[in-house]
Amino acid sequence: MLGRYTERTDTHVSPPGKLHHTHQVDSLVGAIAICENGDFIAGLREGISFVGRSNGSIRLLHHPEAHLPQNRYNDGKCDPEGRFLIGSTALNHKKQAGNLHLLDHDLQCTTQLQGITMSNGMAWSPDGCTFYYIDTPTFEVAVFDYDTATGRIGPKRSAFPIPEKEGLPDGMTIDNEGMLWIAHWDGWQVARWNPVTGEKLYSFRLPVAFVTSCTFGGENLQDLYITSASIGLNEKQHDEQPLAGSLFVIKNCGFQGMSPAVFRHH
Repeated sequence: MLGRYTERTDTHVSPPGKLHHTHQVDSLVGAIAICENGDFIAGLREGISFVGRSNGSIRLLHHPEAHLPQNRYNDGKCDPEGRFLIGSTALNHKKQAGNLHLLDHDLQCTTQLQGITMSNGMAWSPDGCTFYYIDTPTFEVAVFDYDTATGRIGPKRSAFPIPEKEGLPDGMTIDNEGMLWIAHWDGWQVARWNPVTGEKLYSFRLPVAFVTSCTFGGENLQDLYITSASIGLNEKQHDEQPLAGSLFVIKNCGFQGMSPAVFRHH
């Protein structure tokens, strides 16, 4: 989930060089991923689209929820083989109104999961054969066997529950040791979890309540980037959390991420 609703997509951000460029896309942006050619693939309000990195051009590919105008696309990510998965949620928060879709190498779109309330974090095990997934209000991380050859997922199982005191599980990534990092909405933290035992191993506390997603970056994938939200805060909470909605980075966080996958198509 993005830190806050936005009508822009970043086309080139270089923290060391402090280079930051934007394109106006005039649409809600749920998630973006990088394509093999350097452009973006994005879940926009109007559907799954290519966004040109150099000029912001938009090419609509699929809108699998065109018949569901009450829905919007939310979190999305590429699997290890370069397919794009994007989930949805209802604008009015209706339960089980969302879905999870997969865009394959041939640009064909299929629905992988239905009856999702708030499609959020996704991560794959280091061997790519296990898919971890978060439907936020369930307070759990689900796990599926994943067929890397086809992108098909097996039956759902529960990997582990998230205690409510930790905050709602939102965006998610995985490190090179196979441990999951979860951003906790209303939890003031990003926490590291063992997906086999369900043990909370570590956490970074943040000065904001609504922590929304996390990913590893930097030259050696040892910097942890964290997004947050300010939506829904009252005036008092805004005063108490002046950094709400910010993008944070923990440099050399002590852990290392996995090399990110990019979208590949024929």
